[in-house]
Amino acid sequence: MIRRLKYNEIDFKKYTDCLERSEQRKYSASKNFLDVTTNKQWEVLVFNDYEAVMPVPFILKKGIKIVHNPLICQQLGVFSNKDDKKVNEKFLHFLQKNYLVRAYHFNETNSFDSKLKTKKNFLLYPDEYAKVFARYSPKRKRKLRLDEEVTENSELKELSYQEAEIFIKNNVIGLDKENDTATLLKTLETFHLSKHLKFLAFYYHHEITNMIAIYSDYDTIALLGTFNDKKYIKMAGASTLIDHVIKENIEHCIFDFEGGNLPSIEEFFRGFRPALKHYAVIENSKKTLVKNFTGFLMRGKFF
Repeated sequence: MIRRLKYNEIDFKKYTDCLERSEQRKYSASKNFLDVTTNKQWEVLVFNDYEAVMPVPFILKKGIKIVHNPLICQQLGVFSNKDDKKVNEKFLHFLQKNYLVRAYHFNETNSFDSKLKTKKNFLLYPDEYAKVFARYSPKRKRKLRLDEEVTENSELKELSYQEAEIFIKNNVIGLDKENDTATLLKTLETFHLSKHLKFLAFYYHHEITNMIAIYSDYDTIALLGTFNDKKYIKMAGASTLIDHVIKENIEHCIFDFEGGNLPSIEEFFRGFRPALKHYAVIENSKKTLVKNFTGFLMRGKFF
């Protein structure tokens, strides 16, 4: 049986225990990560006594609850000791029957009988760095061989949030609204204060040309953001930063590239020769959302 629990009804110990022992474990489903990215606007679907859980983030539009994955939260979905198609289908059916869903992303381990749209992610699994580097594409290896002049006049440095904020504001791309940038900055600042997130920058002649935001979980390093000064886009500063983080962590941690559906981004990530992983998503247009809302009202099911 699946139950819907509001935030104040969740047994967070049981929820966390279920996540930690789950086959699908993802840092993005943790209480801390969701509290920050949703401002505590999430609830949970629970199968039996926390045998499986499914976090459900939402936004409120004129008092109406709409399911929507938050900014920089790539995957959620069902978490259980062993991934089970039948159980996953139960959660999927419950979600679609009882919620207005604008966008919900499952994780790459979740499997379904239903045909769902998928998106791409890329992962590097723990291994010796020398072996990981050997698998890089020839083009990526060439990019990492910096010119002598660049090598002599560049360095990698960790940034404070205040330093990172200025560079992000000047170089962020891909966000549709100004308030999305504000939300991103607030989220990154909170994670930085909690010691989960670091900003690493590539300096050339004492000027920041590239920066990445890296989130650390106990077994995962996730690339939450890449920011580049367009004037130096061909210098390979971003590749150098990512390679540095991989070198420092890949022996013990998964490196999660966090996405890659845009052709240019996918090509960039593929140069590191990561494993391609597909994850199922539900995405509905505003027109479909209105139609579903009307259906809920007619059936008296909307809550």
